[in-house]
Amino acid sequence: MSGPLAGIRVLEFAGIGPGPFAGMLLADLGADVVRLERPQPPSPAHRKARFDVMQRGKRSFVLDLRQPAGVELALELVVTADAVIEGFRPGVMERLGVGPAECLARNPRLVFGRMTGWGQSGPLADRAGHDINYVALSGALYAIGRSGENPVPPLNLVGDFGGGGLLLAFGILAALWESRGSGAGQVVDAAMVDGAALLTTLFHGMAADGRWSDERGTNMLDSGAPFYEVYACADGAFVAVGAIEPQFYAELLGVMGLDEAALPPNSDQSAWPELKERFASVFSTKTRDEWIALAAGTDACITPVLSFGEAPRHPHNLARDAFVEVGGVVQPAPAPRFSRTNGATPAPPLGPGGGGRAALLDWGLTADRLDELARAGVAMFE
Repeated sequence: MSGPLAGIRVLEFAGIGPGPFAGMLLADLGADVVRLERPQPPSPAHRKARFDVMQRGKRSFVLDLRQPAGVELALELVVTADAVIEGFRPGVMERLGVGPAECLARNPRLVFGRMTGWGQSGPLADRAGHDINYVALSGALYAIGRSGENPVPPLNLVGDFGGGGLLLAFGILAALWESRGSGAGQVVDAAMVDGAALLTTLFHGMAADGRWSDERGTNMLDSGAPFYEVYACADGAFVAVGAIEPQFYAELLGVMGLDEAALPPNSDQSAWPELKERFASVFSTKTRDEWIALAAGTDACITPVLSFGEAPRHPHNLARDAFVEVGGVVQPAPAPRFSRTNGATPAPPLGPGGGGRAALLDWGLTADRLDELARAGVAMFE
């Protein structure tokens, strides 16, 4: 393994969404992430492992935690792990016999990372939910959308991935750093509702200062402002405009061919609807690519709104190698960049059990022990 986390061992209990994303982030940076899969009948999804891109760079094995020997094996691996990732509801790991108490008893330096929607405590802790529910309770969902319209779910970026997986990876790294000095491990309670709320910190400050209104779609950053908006072009494609500062706004007007003196001041919020109509009319006269050509080399803050398919082909993204092809699937490249310790291109994702035998040997098990576990139906690996 290469990268700034080379030498770190992470045992990831299989889950969906933010937990695997946190594991992917750590694996991208060089950690040895081994995914512990639950036994389940074969399905067509297992034949499409290469599309499960959040499993890139990981090895896995299937373990039956319903058997005492399976629990014992998991705890044995915990002894040499630096961190654990799990994403079950509160209490599930404890009932399986691999909760924080059992794991930290085997390895007092262990960082036990827990990923949930509602957190390990609170009146909703044991209730079901999904990204949209956590983002709603955080206050973030209410603020996203246009004036007079319903709130718009921001994909599952704010809860699952930004407020969830990234938060968990950040917490695990912070706890690993602390344990280097203290010699003690701890539990990281990462909740998507907490992370989504954390992402709204700026807006709480703006609201307290009277610079943010609860009236959706009327503020500077929520589609209320004419200089921070998405506009349709003549070909049905879109451009994004983010010309907030006066000097950038002046360049925007220059690209659009508008005279600032003949327009209402953009500092007058009551004039924003009029300015937006004027801008929309102008942008509708040319195609997206024509506008991008006109804005080239300026600070007008005009960019094309690209689809997932278009983004990897944009010249800037190509120049930075922002996307990579792994196992025949184009996907975002690991980030951030490091001046000395960049990792290699991630290995393609493997199906359940893929690379597991080598991983377990690397983690200290013997070949005879692996054969015994396989014969007993406790573990499965390739």
